Amino acid sequence: MADSPITSSSLPDHLKTLLTQYPLPHHWLTQLMYILTRARWPAWKKWQIRWFIKRYQVDMGIALESDPLAYPDFNTFFTRALKPGARPIVHGPGEIACPVDGAVSQAGDIVDGRIFQAKGHDYSLETLLGGSPERAALFAGGRYATIYLSPKDYHRIHMPLTGRLQEMAYIPGRLFSVNPRTTRYVPGLFARNERLVTIFDTPAGPMALILVGALFVAGIETVWAGLINPHPSTTPQTWNYRDSPITLEHGAEMGRFNMGSTVIVLFGADCVDLASTLQPDAPVNMGQLMGTFDPAAGRF
Repeated sequence: MADSPITSSSLPDHLKTLLTQYPLPHHWLTQLMYILTRARWPAWKKWQIRWFIKRYQVDMGIALESDPLAYPDFNTFFTRALKPGARPIVHGPGEIACPVDGAVSQAGDIVDGRIFQAKGHDYSLETLLGGSPERAALFAGGRYATIYLSPKDYHRIHMPLTGRLQEMAYIPGRLFSVNPRTTRYVPGLFARNERLVTIFDTPAGPMALILVGALFVAGIETVWAGLINPHPSTTPQTWNYRDSPITLEHGAEMGRFNMGSTVIVLFGADCVDLASTLQPDAPVNMGQLMGTFDPAAGRF
């Protein structure tokens, strides 16, 4: 008999997830966080930043502005830039760079239109992409990597490859936490949470960078559109860039999270080989080798 995803040993964590996630007023709490993390009252701002650095052992030595109290508010500190060279970015022929700091949740093949989330859970590629069969067709039989950004991580997102932006879609949803425990126990988590889908043409074929919202993630930004839906919304939105595509270079910043969350990267079928280092729970740094492709394929 197959193992049940909920066993007697895991029941406390499952109950904890049930009791702390489902009843919460996710959007209200996130809006409150939006206000608190942008407050510029000096004593409040200093307390927030000092507490956070101590709590999460943040390395300010690699920050472009190393003085934590020089930031005007907590959110500016949280989305801080790094010093040049702090994250070397692979640039060899056919090399794909990891877009973020974090830890691998899962990585592998997209099988029968499903993406593996955690033991006992997977979710629909088409649902993740906002219910669009056309978007899903780009990545059917392809590969994916899901990377979780913890609070201590660098929270800017960079391009794995040079890409021409084709489309962006905002998909409203829940704001469940995306920490490893919640990922194990909330079915279809990433296809239920609010998310921003960005689709690029790249030398390795189609690529999607999906920025998944979460509890306390008070805003997702892109470098071309700024803050996307800072207030709760139930209306999906789509922006088409095919007639005037925006090109972002390999390693360039493409967006950022205001508080932590998850990035999902998708590639098309037979386009990319993922690096063997992308194992569940493995730490990753922005810029390290994420995978390879055949630069002679001429897909761009």
